[in-house]
Amino acid sequence: MTGWSLGLRTVSDGSLQQLAQNGVLYSHSNSFVPRKGSKTSLSSYREKEKFLPSIFRFLVRKQVGMLILAAFALLAFLTAFWMVNKEDASRSSELDFKEWFENSTYHLSALLPRKVMVCDEHNAQLPPPHALAMIQTKDSSAFPDPCRNFAFPPPPPGDRRRIGPRPCPVCYVPVEQAIARMPRVPSVSPGLQHLTYFHEQIPMKTEPHRGSAFGGYPSLVERNASFDIKESMTVHCGFVQGCRPGDRTGFDIDAADLKEMEQFHDVIVASAIFGNYDVIQQPKNWGKTTREKVPFYMFVDEETEASLKNSSLLDSRNRVGLWRIILVRNVPYSDARRNGKVPKLLLHRLFPNVRYSIWIDGKLQLIVDPYQILERFLWRQNATFAISRHYRRFDVFEEAEANKAAGKYDNVSIDHQIDFYKKEGLTAYSEAKLPITSDVPEGCVIIKEHIPITNLFTCLWFNEVDRFTSRDQLSFSTVRDKLMAKVSWNVNMFLDCERRNFVIQAYHRDLLEQRAHMTVVRSHAHPPPAFVRDSSSSKPPVRRPPKRGKGERKSNSRRHRKVGSGSKGSSTTF
Repeated sequence: MTGWSLGLRTVSDGSLQQLAQNGVLYSHSNSFVPRKGSKTSLSSYREKEKFLPSIFRFLVRKQVGMLILAAFALLAFLTAFWMVNKEDASRSSELDFKEWFENSTYHLSALLPRKVMVCDEHNAQLPPPHALAMIQTKDSSAFPDPCRNFAFPPPPPGDRRRIGPRPCPVCYVPVEQAIARMPRVPSVSPGLQHLTYFHEQIPMKTEPHRGSAFGGYPSLVERNASFDIKESMTVHCGFVQGCRPGDRTGFDIDAADLKEMEQFHDVIVASAIFGNYDVIQQPKNWGKTTREKVPFYMFVDEETEASLKNSSLLDSRNRVGLWRIILVRNVPYSDARRNGKVPKLLLHRLFPNVRYSIWIDGKLQLIVDPYQILERFLWRQNATFAISRHYRRFDVFEEAEANKAAGKYDNVSIDHQIDFYKKEGLTAYSEAKLPITSDVPEGCVIIKEHIPITNLFTCLWFNEVDRFTSRDQLSFSTVRDKLMAKVSWNVNMFLDCERRNFVIQAYHRDLLEQRAHMTVVRSHAHPPPAFVRDSSSSKPPVRRPPKRGKGERKSNSRRHRKVGSGSKGSSTTF
């Protein structure tokens, strides 16, 4: 048997024949092919068949190893990233996922083109002449001034049984005289004459600050430019997704309510309760003209409205007593207190045809006629914006520390805001700031005339609340001082004891429910003693007061003396 025939028989599956047919092996007549070449080719082919699976096994093992190494590298990167950004993570701890996502991806939206438009300002129009004549029936000069000789009395002596802030005497003129003193034309707006607002259908974040789509994410450059007072200005002022606030802009309001809010009013009173946080307090001591001319509006979210319906307080006219309930849907923030800042600071946008407004927090009860309040704190003082100062603190740095100690907001965010203001030049309050009497307001009451400069002030104040923390006491003085540095304008910061003269401050709902629960528990734990009358005696039994333990105080009805309004009789209240 020749080597050639042996080669043909040795190869299985006819592979050698296939190779021969494909021209890999040549005919024996070819002198260039050696006789023993078949054995060499066959052995090399077998070696390849054995070597290829080994290569595949090695590559698979190598890929698994690379995957393991990549996993360890990714874990190390994430750990280092968490260590470097630990402070940022704690700062955004209270943000929901949507806000965190927006803060983390702001740089992507910065690459997209922005389409920003302008919404015109709705200036409050004066009422028709016949309506003005109906309100101002008499000239104010026809009335004697009951407050001409009023002197602020010295503070009462200390009372250990009653600590904390108390009301002080305030001289109000009678309601009819207060109405007669209402200015017939709007006050002059220093510097600023025309105010318009940015409108952006899809707001885009361009900087890594908090902010919100509702506020429009104003950049730091836009923020700084908004403090440069000019005759005509355009600023961010909430509701950026539309030119009709409340109409698909976030903080959405029914069409019927929007139509009512766009009507002309000389004076309105407004408040809000979100998250069912407070109990509605009914105003007292208001006159006939107030009932006919001054509407009271209460903004509520769906949770609060459901509670009002369940308690049968809401009637068929959407009213709870004197308050007209305005339902707000699609609230812009997850924090109920931050949602309350929208009507509090942006009333001029929700009520474009109103001259004067009084804002009170939902926990307050108004006990003086609104016309008397406006006369006392605006018209008599020739002021366009009034707010009470804090009864104890005058310095923003002290207020910040008090907020941190009371857990009002997370400490990192408060520190960030204060550090930002310090870099801008914020200093501690001192007598050098006189005649400015305080840097910290008690912001639960705002008395305002709606003119361009005051509208700008509350717009910029809201922008600070939207950018930083919701504690508006921290940003008040920064916005006020920046505007006062540009134009001749001031804020009437009256005493907090004067504020307590015309509002009564109730507890929040959770504290009221807690106190009611404790009262029930105590009544069950210590039931009153039962007295049995002796039939043989004609005298009634003598009820002896229970013995008081050491340190217990005797109750005194004088501790609960209410403050009178003085709206009908006396013009001075205590």
